[in-house]
Amino acid sequence: IKSSRIKLNWKMNLDSNPLSVYVMHPFWNLVVKFLPTWLAPNLITFTGFMFLVWNFLMLAFYDFDFTASSVGHEHVPSWVWVSAGIFNFLAYTLDGVDGKQARRTNSSTPLGELFDHGLDSWACFFFVATVYSIFGRGESGVGVATLYYILWVVLFSFILSHWEKYNTGILFLPWGYDISQVTISVVYVVTAVVGVETWYQPILWHFLYRDLFTFMIIACSFTVTLPMSLYNVLKAHRGNTLKHSSLYEAFLPFFSPVLLFILSTLWVVFSPTGILEQQPRIFYLMVGTAFANVTCKLIVCQMSNTRCQALSWLLVPMAGVVVLALSGVAISETLLLYLWTTFVILAHIHYGVSVVRDKIYIFNYSCSITTQL
Repeated sequence: IKSSRIKLNWKMNLDSNPLSVYVMHPFWNLVVKFLPTWLAPNLITFTGFMFLVWNFLMLAFYDFDFTASSVGHEHVPSWVWVSAGIFNFLAYTLDGVDGKQARRTNSSTPLGELFDHGLDSWACFFFVATVYSIFGRGESGVGVATLYYILWVVLFSFILSHWEKYNTGILFLPWGYDISQVTISVVYVVTAVVGVETWYQPILWHFLYRDLFTFMIIACSFTVTLPMSLYNVLKAHRGNTLKHSSLYEAFLPFFSPVLLFILSTLWVVFSPTGILEQQPRIFYLMVGTAFANVTCKLIVCQMSNTRCQALSWLLVPMAGVVVLALSGVAISETLLLYLWTTFVILAHIHYGVSVVRDKIYIFNYSCSITTQL
């Protein structure tokens, strides 16, 4: 990438959610006043993300295989749910104030926004996996295969927003994010008070809370998020304001996510040992991290106004891993999953560090040129 050809496209974010505009933003404006001016916005972003990671690790300790909420199993202690609710709300709050702290201290940078959105792409998995422990995989819970597809609905809903900005130059912040974060935080605390047994009860006839959980995620994605994203991009295409020359170029960023979905689903469906049933948490972690890696590359292209590459290199060895798993050649499919997940995590962290190290000069150069103009 030549720095002279880059014109950064950041700060073009549109948030029209009433909950965010009238409740959360005033709250965040109040909170940010208590933060010391020496506190780096990126540290705020990272701290919020680590609250989500801690929630995931905490629930993994007490409910590794998502069975603790099932009848006849030892349930997660109440204090864990209270902690999860507090940490989730803290993570949500810090995600809201990091940008305000950056503007307050005049330290807004493209790398800061990239860091924020990059961690958000990884956070999608941690949200879903942690909430899953509320319902679990028991008789009144959600099957691991169902949760796998729900996870993909959430992941694609996230990438749609950045695909929109890649094509239109504007990031339309989804309404569902703020509502879901507040709701999740409350549900964690309510679970601590009333117990997981409450979620066993039907809401109406045979319609359970797990069904409401599934319905809300899928309905929001397919009736609001997807139609609005397609509408905004096609509207830009008809108005000749689309940033890319053709619909082929506009839809190019979906190639790698779709390929990742195909590869992981093939592994799930044709696994010789039923790997998703055996190791759902690790498999979700692998998929969520690989997705974050693919999405981060789109975010970099979206912010730097460069063409998105169709194929993410990480998917090449993953194809080999899937073939190895399905062929039955591997001595242990579980060991193969653990090794591959470790590689994916390390590769993603390496990519993040490399972007910060290698692109900081380009971003700062572009910002200085833009400021002079």
